[in-house]
Amino acid sequence: MGQKEAKILDGKALAQKIQERLKKTTATLTPKVGRPPGLAVLMVGDNPASAVYVRNKERACSQVGIASFGKHFPADITQKELEEAIALLNQDERVDGILIQLPLPEHLDSVALLNSINPDKDVDGLHPLNLGRLVRGEPGLRSCTPAGVMALLAEYQVNLAGKQAIVIGRSILVGKPLALMLIAENATVVLAHSRTLDLPSLTRQADIVVAAVGKPGLIQPEMVKEGAIVIDVGINRVSTPEGKFRLVGDVEFTSVAKVAQAITPVPGGIGPMTVAILLENTIKSYTNSGK
Repeated sequence: MGQKEAKILDGKALAQKIQERLKKTTATLTPKVGRPPGLAVLMVGDNPASAVYVRNKERACSQVGIASFGKHFPADITQKELEEAIALLNQDERVDGILIQLPLPEHLDSVALLNSINPDKDVDGLHPLNLGRLVRGEPGLRSCTPAGVMALLAEYQVNLAGKQAIVIGRSILVGKPLALMLIAENATVVLAHSRTLDLPSLTRQADIVVAAVGKPGLIQPEMVKEGAIVIDVGINRVSTPEGKFRLVGDVEFTSVAKVAQAITPVPGGIGPMTVAILLENTIKSYTNSGK
């Protein structure tokens, strides 16, 4: 280790730990309930990145004893057909969680589709009712990626109270819910985005920097305060000189790791945590379903 090399916040290891715990839970509950927990991941079209994510989610399900009710629809499916498929899953007692793999083809209204999912089966935490519960600090299903960030910070006992945090990216998937979760833990939060003026002056003041925009190399070492904690939510495919591709985050990892106190890698940081929280949400919904 170099003199100041940052501690790696290992999302892969924590995700493994969560999955081991969930596996025990399903093994105990399945005989009592008379069925395993069920998750339906809906995918539309042939986006290669989405196909990888869906495969990972279904593999993780089988490892912890969750039944998969996934459906793969052609890219030209109509809004009405998809809404009907969701309505059937809402009524299906074997299904505890429903997730729509985003992005969807342009002709589909993803907001209307997300809103048609039963909020108690909304394991992605994106239904307005669940987002409203988050705003109000009430129990409910939480968005997987931001909840994964919070679980990783908790695992490494990062005390957030009174700390300055900056979240770069204001999406409803990550940025907005994460800002609310950090506030709930008493951090002072700046929510920055593409229109923010002089981003480096803001990031340099932050004790915790979260990058969630999908721009490789956005966060450079001179933007990070000595000893800050850096959370990289970005997942970007970049080509290598050999004509292959590799995954990188939004943070210039090697150089930022020399300045930061702790940092998440890509891959192996927040990605596995997102899947672990999805499984946790499914089992939460299963245990709440009144058996």
